[in-house]
Amino acid sequence: MKVTIVGAGNVGATCADVISYRRIASEVVLLDIREGFAEGKALDIMQCATNTGFNTKVSGVTNDYSKTAGSDVVVITSGIPRKPGMTREELIGINAGIVKTVAENVLKHSPDTIIVVVSNPMDTMTYLALKSTGLPKNRIIGMGGALDSSRFRTYLSLALDKPANDISAMVIGGHGDTTMIPLTRLASYNGIPVSQFLSEEELQKVAADTMVGGATLTGLLGTSAWYAPGASVAFLVDSILNDQKKMIACSVFVEGEYGQNDICIGVPCIIGKNGVEEILDIKLNDAEKALFAKSADAVRQMNDALKSILV
Repeated sequence: MKVTIVGAGNVGATCADVISYRRIASEVVLLDIREGFAEGKALDIMQCATNTGFNTKVSGVTNDYSKTAGSDVVVITSGIPRKPGMTREELIGINAGIVKTVAENVLKHSPDTIIVVVSNPMDTMTYLALKSTGLPKNRIIGMGGALDSSRFRTYLSLALDKPANDISAMVIGGHGDTTMIPLTRLASYNGIPVSQFLSEEELQKVAADTMVGGATLTGLLGTSAWYAPGASVAFLVDSILNDQKKMIACSVFVEGEYGQNDICIGVPCIIGKNGVEEILDIKLNDAEKALFAKSADAVRQMNDALKSILV
């Protein structure tokens, strides 16, 4: 199985590293426009092989899409990262042209690939990739919900003082500081609702911390985070390549699901060898439905800025 990662920056390189040492794919290609940058990252990762025990072939190329031919999955991380004080939405004008060009180039050499979009603003970039390529909707996936849900579980773990892997929790809605919806009502610790352990005030703080999880790290690091985003992409790619059919919150194109149409937004999906194999209908309560509708409106407003690009 072959995976191409376009963009060898912090997120892309971390994704390649995790895919390699977890042996998710047999081959990983890193591509970047900076001369020698992807080659250097790939060589550095390959020099870990004898110490971490993987046999994945990792190579790097400078803007040569022919080397990506035959990729089963292509991950697009290209674009500028967030800086302190910058929202994901403010990246739209810069990153839209990059994502559109990358998607077109990878499909010339891997026409049957599944595309995973990481570039921000992620929901809008996922929508752009879908509309500009004309691919079936199951083959274009935005990874934001996987990352947001991981952060949600982390904050719940800290509040409960229990292992994050014993906690089940999901974030749906847009991948933005004001649009994501941590489903506190449905979160559980080994099958027991977390509301039995945490007060409503504590749960609301966890939700609030989750929503600004990315911005918090950007403020601390001076740039976008990369360890958790890279690992979240690898988690999603694993479910595709190994047909694991995991339920993962992903940004996908909806046609009536959750009362929405013609946008890509985070919803619970079954992810397998065909990409998005099913969108699951979680029964939301009235408050959650209202939040989802508000989130969808915000995502749709960002998509309006794409009209000139899609013409």
